[in-house]
Amino acid sequence: MEHCTIAAVRYLNTVPLIEGLDDLRGVEVVLAAPSRIGAMIRAGDADLGLASVIEASDHASELVMIPSGMIGCDGATMTVRLFSSVPLEEITEVYADTDSRTSVMLCRVLLNRLFGITPRIVEFDARERVVVGRGAGSGAEPGLGDEWPRALLLIGDKVVTDSPPAVRYPYQLDLGKAWKELTGLPFVYAMWMCRRDCAEFEKIGTAAMVLDRQRRHNMTRMEWIIREHASRHRWPIDLAREYLSGLLRFGVGDAEKAAVKRFFAEVAALEGKPAVVPEYWGRRAALGVG
Repeated sequence: MEHCTIAAVRYLNTVPLIEGLDDLRGVEVVLAAPSRIGAMIRAGDADLGLASVIEASDHASELVMIPSGMIGCDGATMTVRLFSSVPLEEITEVYADTDSRTSVMLCRVLLNRLFGITPRIVEFDARERVVVGRGAGSGAEPGLGDEWPRALLLIGDKVVTDSPPAVRYPYQLDLGKAWKELTGLPFVYAMWMCRRDCAEFEKIGTAAMVLDRQRRHNMTRMEWIIREHASRHRWPIDLAREYLSGLLRFGVGDAEKAAVKRFFAEVAALEGKPAVVPEYWGRRAALGVG
């Protein structure tokens, strides 16, 4: 196929979507944090990317979703979690992991809908444990007396491999589980996307079919994927199996599309603006996605 650059996430949860792509002629996989991928697609640094789904709302005129695969859940997520040292309804600010814009928005929606609160969001580098913009070594929130903030939204592998001390955070909220209980719907964190003005390019169509085929193939060898990649990401195999085979969802169906529509509507209501109607790449029928 014509050379195609595909941007994807570094986490364990992406492996079922991208394992084997690097072996395909003409495909280049570039790994990045989910919060960066939307901008990479818009700038032309990637032809397609596994972008945070909120990008399709914030940049609806520039991006279109491709339902060849996604990262989502239908209940608990395990790796998108709010940690708090105070009861959730008493939270006044959340130090939010900067890796995922969708998770931050979902946190805002849930805290508003469940508790009627609108905490201030502070961008937080969860790896360095510093507020974004202060620089390394500046310390955590003033007055805490330790390295963790009072309320922390954490996503990705580090929820498992670098989890904050449970004694510090007696109150926790799994955002996927909370969304399911609120709406009865699954949740979609990320989906393949491309630039709207490139959607009709032949290589986008070819890449979309390749991504769908690779996802379907990887679903048939999930146990091998778990054993091959769990240790690389510092996950215990049993926990990785529960996560990838039990909790996460990778295929886009009608329920997932309904979930994206509901999420966009919740975001619009929270921000007092018209809701964006989700749009998908037009060759879905040719993919046989379901």
